Order: sequence, then C-alpha cells, then structure tokens
Amino acid sequence: MSDTKSANAMWGGRFASGPDAIMEAINASIGFDKRLAAQDIAGSRAHAAMLAAQGIISDKDAEAIREGLLTVLSEIKAGTFQFSTALEDIHMNIEARLKEIIGEPAGRLHTARSRNDQVATDFRLWVRDQADAAIGGLEALIRALLDQAEAGADWVMPGFTHLQTAQPVTWGHHMMAYVEMFARDLGRFTDARARMNESPLGAAALAGTGFDIDRDMTAKALGFDRPMANSLDAVSDRDFALEFLAAASITAMHLSRFAEELVIWSSAQFRFVTLSDRFSTGSSIMPQKKNPDAAELIRAKIGRILGATMALFTVMKGLPLAYSKDMQEDKEQVFDAADTLMLALAAMTGMVSDMTANGENLEAAAASGFSTATDLADWLVREAGLPFRDAHHVTGALVAMAEAKGCDLADLSLGEMQEVNAAITEGVYDVLTVQASVASRMSYGGTAPARVREQIARWREALG
Repeated sequence: MSDTKSANAMWGGRFASGPDAIMEAINASIGFDKRLAAQDIAGSRAHAAMLAAQGIISDKDAEAIREGLLTVLSEIKAGTFQFSTALEDIHMNIEARLKEIIGEPAGRLHTARSRNDQVATDFRLWVRDQADAAIGGLEALIRALLDQAEAGADWVMPGFTHLQTAQPVTWGHHMMAYVEMFARDLGRFTDARARMNESPLGAAALAGTGFDIDRDMTAKALGFDRPMANSLDAVSDRDFALEFLAAASITAMHLSRFAEELVIWSSAQFRFVTLSDRFSTGSSIMPQKKNPDAAELIRAKIGRILGATMALFTVMKGLPLAYSKDMQEDKEQVFDAADTLMLALAAMTGMVSDMTANGENLEAAAASGFSTATDLADWLVREAGLPFRDAHHVTGALVAMAEAKGCDLADLSLGEMQEVNAAITEGVYDVLTVQASVASRMSYGGTAPARVREQIARWREALG
C-alpha cells in the first residue's frame, strides 16, 4: 500500500480522497455564510453604482451588473440557486453566477474592493438587521409585560429575598421590574446598532484603494452613517458582532431569570400563575402533569448564547492586524445566537401574553411568612419614637411570639404586643395588612399601586 493510500485510509469517510477534500471542507464557508446573500447583493449593487458614478466602470456595465444581481437574488429567494462548496463562500458563488448571466461585465464588479471589506460589510449589515429584530422583539415583550402590570397593579403578592418571603409587593410592580430590565437590554442593542453603523466598504484588502472611489456614496446607499475611518480597522475587527452577542447574552440572562420564576410560580406548590396550554406540555406517563417546557427551554438558551459570545472572543483575542482566515469562524456562532435569542423572545412574549396570574393565591402567599414585619418596625419608629434598631428588636420578639402561637402578627392581641413594648397602640393594626403595606410604599420606584400605574404610563408613552 502506498503512503498516500495509507494516509487516505486513516482520514477515512468523506476525506478519503485526500488533502484536497480536507482543505476544501475546512476552507469553505458557503454552508453557513449563504445567509449573507441579501446583504452581499445589496453591497455589490451599491458598489457597482458608485463605480459607475465615479467613471471607473461604464454605466452599461453597471446596469448589467445591477440586473444580473437582481436575477441572482430572485434565484436564491426561489430556492433554485445552486451553491457550490468549491467556490468557498457566498461572495464567490454570487460572482460566479453573475458571470454566467451577464458575462464579462461581472468581472468588473470587484474593482476597488476585496473580499475582506466585502465580508466585513455584509456581516455588519446582517448584524445590524439582527439588532433591529432584537429591538422589535424586546418592544413586543415589554408591551406584554405592561399589559400584565396594568391588569394586576393592585394585586398583592409576596416579594422575596433569598427566595424567602420578605415584604409584600404588587404583581404590577414585579412585572415592571422586568420591563426595566428588558428596556435596558433594548437600550444596549440600540447603542450597539449606532456604533456598528459605519461602512467598511472601500477599505479593500487592508490599505484602501488607488481608485477614486466615493465611500460616502456607498455608505449612504447602504444606510450607514459614515464610512469607517481606518482601513485596517474596517476589515479586521468584529467588535460590532461581539457587542451584539454581549447584549444578547445579558438579554438571555434576564429571560432565564424570568423563566425560572415562571417555572416556580406555575408549580403545584406555588400556583401563582397558570401558563397556557400553548406553552406547556404533558407527561408521557403522569396524566396530572402540566410542564412549563417553554420556560425551561428559555432558561437553558443562555448557555448557547453566552457560549457563542465566548467563542467569538476566543477567536478574536490573538489576531494581529489586519485580516486573518480565523475570522471565518465569526459567523456561525452569531447566526445561532441571533436565532436562539429571537426564538426565546418570541416564546417569552407568548407566555407572558397568555399566562393568568392567580390573584387569590398571590394574596394568600403575601400574607404568610410575617411579610409585614418591616411595616411594624417602621410604625414603631414613626409612632412610638423608637430608634430603628430598637424597633427591629421589638419586631423580632413579636414575630417569635406569633410564630410560637402559630398565628400571624395581625392575630396577636394588643395586650400581647404591649407585653413586648408598652408604647404599641391600636393603630398598629392599620399597617399589618398586606394591602396597607403595599399602599404605603409611595417612594419613587416603590410598589404602591399608584406608583406602578405612573411607571406603566411612562413606558406606554415612551414606546409610543
């Protein structure tokens, strides 16, 4: 057996034909970067129009290129376009097909550009579109949360720290906490979009071009604010994708936290919410089960998105300027993270829109666990003049008494309370209900229904 045959046997399978097959497989990106087809064609059309405007190619050739690219786009949309791994990537696949359609003028399209600035432009356009999609998805989720908050602005529920009953809050206030989180996520995508909105096109391979091109024209045609100011930077950085992934990771973390609460709240032990059948599944063996599978899957999606973020950071961290082939590894994880994020946002929006909060269970839980203890301590400070630390001690003694008697604070008699501190009066009972507790939290950002409604109105106006 020859050395070549022996090596081929070792490679085996799809690589049995030898090094050429391995190189083609590792070098080709068409299997995933065909998702950039629309962006690639848009960039090429803008580039061709600029070349003609600058007299670098003829108007006739530019028109043939424009019409040919539209034909290619229609073939891709119709699913009739034949992608070739041998042509490596989406750029060469489109250019080769363009040449088949229009002939020699297709060869003029690549004047004054490189695949380096071409792919940087395509990818930036694609990520910008995904930032817009994420912003739209977050706005839809925020609106669903606002509807829930408005419906339950007065509903009392337990607030938790350490997943232990802390103080009563309102359902509306809890929903509005996630409005604030997801609004910051929306802001991060908006900020990232603004920073990425500069055009790499015209940077060429790394040093710019000697042709008299008009980079402002192509930037404007593609909706960019301006051309990138440094050709080395334009082709060699992917911080726009990293910033998108970072924003996606934080959003996924917030989605995961909320999903965890929905899993807990929908359990038989809590019964705070009922999730719709559309976002739940049954058990194959236990007929009583209604599983919050959508919430559980959303909770897990952070792993894929954060993993994509770390993968791209790792790809980029050691690359010298300017372009290196390593950057071909920049897309698959971004594509997957963007798909995953949009699916998670859509599923969460659907769950929030469909879920029903169980007001009676919420209120019953709010009243348990001595949740008004802080209100009692505050009353002792305001009405009895105790220093807060002394009031805290008195309240702790009263909680211990109620716990020993198996009752709530409001069930202790005035005499029993006065055994602990003689300054306590009948007025203390006014603050020991959960409704009174939440109504009193009127500080800005507090849980009082009036404050919740103010925040709902503010966000409704902000969203338009």
